[in-house]
Amino acid sequence: MNPRFDWLRSPRLLGLGGLISIAFLSGAFYLQFFENEAPCPLCILQRYAYILIALFALTGASVRQRRLNLALHVLTLIATIGGIVAAVRQIWVLKHPFFSCGFDILRPLVDNLPLAWILPSAFTASRLCEVPYAPILGLSLPTWSLIGYLSIFALVSLSLFSSRKLGRAAKSSL
Repeated sequence: MNPRFDWLRSPRLLGLGGLISIAFLSGAFYLQFFENEAPCPLCILQRYAYILIALFALTGASVRQRRLNLALHVLTLIATIGGIVAAVRQIWVLKHPFFSCGFDILRPLVDNLPLAWILPSAFTASRLCEVPYAPILGLSLPTWSLIGYLSIFALVSLSLFSSRKLGRAAKSSL
């Protein structure tokens, strides 16, 4: 690989994706516990996606075994796609609010996930998905979350592509 593009090495990009995930998760907890912005069920699902991304990406950044690294790349991409779906759904719900009689259909599902039992203050939904949050720099919170997921997706895809090229280059030099 060209020395100018040495920063494109797979572990760094994957690790950066994990750090971005932790930053967005930290922001969500800050908004909940310091700004009193309660999470909705789609917010909780996005938190799970960010946790999985951080877990898979940071583990993948530290693993050198090729097959395990590839599996962690793929798992990170799957978790990222799940987060993208949840963020897009939340953006859609905010643009098309519906009358819900104070009940969100996702709430029972989200409130019975494992972390809701372990850390109920951080992983129990207490707001309807159709209730908007205050915008930050003119963008809604799910829009910022979508930007985070798309950034992570791009980094992990680039990491996967660069690691495959590095693997092929190493095989051809033998």
